[in-house]
Amino acid sequence: MPMNHDLHSHSTASDGTLSPAELVARAAAAGVGVLALTDHDTTAGLAEAARAAAAQGIELVPGVEISVTWGGGTVHVLGLGVDADDPILAAGLAGLREFRGWRAREIGARLARAGIPGAYEGALALSNGRLVSRTHFARFLVAQGHARDERAVFRSYLVSGKPGHVPGRWAPLEEALAWIAAAGGIAVIAHPARYRLTRTRLRRLLGAFKEAGGQALEVVSGSHSRDDCLAMARHARDFGLLASAGSDFHGPEHPWIALGRLPELPEGCRPLWEHWPEAA
Repeated sequence: MPMNHDLHSHSTASDGTLSPAELVARAAAAGVGVLALTDHDTTAGLAEAARAAAAQGIELVPGVEISVTWGGGTVHVLGLGVDADDPILAAGLAGLREFRGWRAREIGARLARAGIPGAYEGALALSNGRLVSRTHFARFLVAQGHARDERAVFRSYLVSGKPGHVPGRWAPLEEALAWIAAAGGIAVIAHPARYRLTRTRLRRLLGAFKEAGGQALEVVSGSHSRDDCLAMARHARDFGLLASAGSDFHGPEHPWIALGRLPELPEGCRPLWEHWPEAA
């Protein structure tokens, strides 16, 4: 029976709702054999996750999800198999977290001007106190009755043209991939269908990613439809990219995205986990 891989997940080290140890335990119970912890712009949860994985008897792939600015928008690049102690990666991530701190305070100030006071403090209370994301703001606004769910919060408050929107100023694509390479990792474009790029712009991104040393594309994602998976499989083949699969699990509050419950990669894909040595 093939090993169950889930190479994209989040813990309370960023915007997940389970601690790293709880996440690993849930993955083991779900039959995941290889789990990647890929928190946003931080590797703070990896040590705890590694200890839990050893106790649970599953393999942990140390990872990170790096925020990148490309083409005037934001995309996310996973670094899988990274050395969390690498100084180049650590310095790059520290800079992104510094911007995240400023952005969170600015989001709070803009929401206050729009008549929603206390949003920053509320989001901070829902976070680990070190990394406050837009998801924490979304959870706070839902709890306060400003929207029915987190998706509605983003549509009404946190996207361009809305009162709490603050544009991202993230790592350039080439820099993010250089950090991952320095840390001995494999670069993967996360959930590519979520960016709503035209086919032409997506292929331009994939070309720039491949030219900068990128190795893989997340073909199967918890947010991808079947048609998305098939389309991304074709792009991966066209650009000679390995295919990855990850749920992008953030917590049990979203039961439609479950750890390890992923469809198989479409036919013709080259699974990333079958090519670890050559990819790295």
